[in-house]
Amino acid sequence: MILTTTDVIQGAVIQSYLGIVTAEVVYGSNFLRDFLASIRDIVGGRTGSYERLFEQGQRKALEELQQRAMRLGADAVIGIEIDTGTINVDQSGVLLLITATGTAVKIR
Repeated sequence: MILTTTDVIQGAVIQSYLGIVTAEVVYGSNFLRDFLASIRDIVGGRTGSYERLFEQGQRKALEELQQRAMRLGADAVIGIEIDTGTINVDQSGVLLLITATGTAVKIR
């Protein structure tokens, strides 16, 4: 399975477009991680715990995107975009949302 952000695959011909596929990963907030991140906001620097969380989330979103495309019979997913965001739950915190979207295709 080929996963790419481009809309073409060099050396391949798209035989058919199977549709848009989307995968979502949602993580709950973590008090300790949020506390440490707030300290980093004050003193400056990178927040490694959130960087690792987003890296893991992007990887899981791409894995899920690939599985959904395979169920459609795809050989590749083109034009992949990964977006991140938050969902405010209430005063207690937020959920982190990572979404991957692309077009499932059959190639030859």
